[in-house]
Amino acid sequence: MNNQTKSKTEQSRKLPPAKTPEARENQLVAMAVDLAEKQLRDGTATSQVITHFLKMGSTKEKIEKEILEKQKELITAKTEALKSQKRIEDLYANALNAMRRYSGVSELDDEEDD
Repeated sequence: MNNQTKSKTEQSRKLPPAKTPEARENQLVAMAVDLAEKQLRDGTATSQVITHFLKMGSTKEKIEKEILEKQKELITAKTEALKSQKRIEDLYANALNAMRRYSGVSELDDEEDD
């Protein structure tokens, strides 16, 4: 199959409709990247397209991406720690209530004392 026939086939190929806005955005981004790749190969890419992809490959961009990934991991870890702390607080409260019941002091007696 030659390049001209292949490009016509690719153009006529229809993607199934996206089910979510995020999926649609991903489709559009993929199409834009495919077009930019084609332009780069053909030598018809604008300076903006070339600059964009040069920046994507730079060391600074890679470091910034790594920092963002680490920040995401940190936020996830903090969220998990907060959830764990809440579970521990609940366990302590349950244990204290169980000890009060065992010693004969009801929860209502404690609330009346406050």
